Amino acid sequence: MTEIKRLFDFAYYQLENKPSDKALVTKYDGKWTAISTKEYLDKANAISRALLKMGVKKDEKIALIASTNRTEWNIMDIATLQIGVTNVPIYPTICAEDYEYVLNHSESTYCFVSDAEVLEKLNKVKANTKLKEVYSFDHIEGCKHYSELFELGEDASNQAEVESRKDEVKPEDLATIIYTSGTTGKPKGVMLSHWNITSNVLASSPRVPLPDYGETRVLSFLPICHIFERVLIYVYQYAGTSIYFAEALDKIGENAKEVKPNLMSVVPRLLEKLFDKIMLKGEDLTGIKKALFFWAVSLGEKWEPYGANGAWYEFKLKIANKLIFSKWRDALGGELRTMVSGSAALQTRLARVFGAAGMKVMEGYGLTETSPVVSVGLYKDNMYQIGTVGKPIPDVEVKIADDGELLIKGPNIMMGYYKDQEKTDSVMTGDYFHTGDKGEITSDGFLKITGRKKEMFKTSGGKYVIPPLLENDMKQSLFIEQIMVVGEGEKMPGAIIQPNFDFIRDWIEHKGHDIGTTNEEIAKSEIVVKRIQKEVSKYNTNFGKWEQVKRFELTSTVWSIDGGELTPTMKMKRSVIKNMYNDLYEKIYRP
Repeated sequence: MTEIKRLFDFAYYQLENKPSDKALVTKYDGKWTAISTKEYLDKANAISRALLKMGVKKDEKIALIASTNRTEWNIMDIATLQIGVTNVPIYPTICAEDYEYVLNHSESTYCFVSDAEVLEKLNKVKANTKLKEVYSFDHIEGCKHYSELFELGEDASNQAEVESRKDEVKPEDLATIIYTSGTTGKPKGVMLSHWNITSNVLASSPRVPLPDYGETRVLSFLPICHIFERVLIYVYQYAGTSIYFAEALDKIGENAKEVKPNLMSVVPRLLEKLFDKIMLKGEDLTGIKKALFFWAVSLGEKWEPYGANGAWYEFKLKIANKLIFSKWRDALGGELRTMVSGSAALQTRLARVFGAAGMKVMEGYGLTETSPVVSVGLYKDNMYQIGTVGKPIPDVEVKIADDGELLIKGPNIMMGYYKDQEKTDSVMTGDYFHTGDKGEITSDGFLKITGRKKEMFKTSGGKYVIPPLLENDMKQSLFIEQIMVVGEGEKMPGAIIQPNFDFIRDWIEHKGHDIGTTNEEIAKSEIVVKRIQKEVSKYNTNFGKWEQVKRFELTSTVWSIDGGELTPTMKMKRSVIKNMYNDLYEKIYRP
């Protein structure tokens, strides 16, 4: 029996206990193609044998860059880890200069890329790195295909060396360096050991509500280079679940219909966009259908877990489910009952509406430095409460510092930042990691995140403002796509807002306004500004006078990862946005 202490043990555990014919499933040329648990490990062992023949040493660094999650990434993951190699996953969306920085800082010797687009970006800086070779998962002219390693590793005569290297890997050994796309400065290399992540998977697994009957399917699409999705992949392997990799973000709906997943992980931004699309379709309805749609949504916004609203509410909810919410579920395959949400705060309205629609969203909390899970909700056993991130998982201790900062202690705390002891020391007090987040623990043990320590600011009047609280509330508006609250040292809070251009274009057409439909025309339109002011005023009422947004300006550009406003995990780069739109900032405070 495989004892699970290192990351590659999960796949071997699956082979012994819950082997699957559809362990990993990727779509190639329009067809879902599955490999079994045995084939998965056979391929990983062949790659391991090839890497040893190529002279790859223990603790050497190998980088992986993939535009989408796919079977090959996971094969490489096992192949590298089981011979003591440190794998370095890189966000595909960062710029070529950041590729160069990560590859050089990590001293990666080989790099595996998914497709031509990633390769093109890599080739711009490859000459400035120490890479010996680049392999691709797609067949690309002029680039070695990773299947060459299967040929090299076909001869199993050195499998004994693979087994020996496997035995040498200790739980406390470095497994991966994950470069966090910080909102400021160069990426930091977070060093995570096998046991950091393995202990987190084992402690988190009971919180993931996978059905224990028949074939279970999950749809994976959040970047696997991020520790959140990567830990879930190990959780799924441990449970013997079939993992389907979505083709792309814009094909999630289509893929979900084909796969019919039981569970998938999400980030709040995705749910916000999904909800916006649903609401737009509702706006297009007429008569009784429209009335029923918005009655169901209104009912959903009042949803409380565990039938707390009483029998009459639950009776009405059954009707709403039959008439309206069942169609929402059908659009995502019909069998999705749970979504796990991480990376940012989830609007409570979305938690309620999707919960009412029979697709409960379990919100969790964690950081790359905590491998990542600190806490997560679970509907059964009364471990779910809207507005919280659940209860801490076993063996992970959460302490609230005097200033409200969350401090975390446990086997999941990183080994440190690669080549940066000073930065490591700055976030550690003994065994406790300083998260930079502020929070509180409720009387019944639920963790609540109240803001980011660095994001909180004081106005010139000495009043504290917590931007994420305002932003999260105001993003509930269909008119607002992104919002950044500003005002440190100023007399009042203001905001830079990126309008929801797609929704506003539909609204313009619906209302018959003659104001133009380009982003620039929308951002400059007095009609649009007045309508967004109405939204801002509505949400302002939830806050004290000193923290309400008094003035705002609209951007005509869409904030994006490529544009530099957002990190690969869709968090705002506040200092970048402020500099980028300094003219708008000045208009707010010095008109």
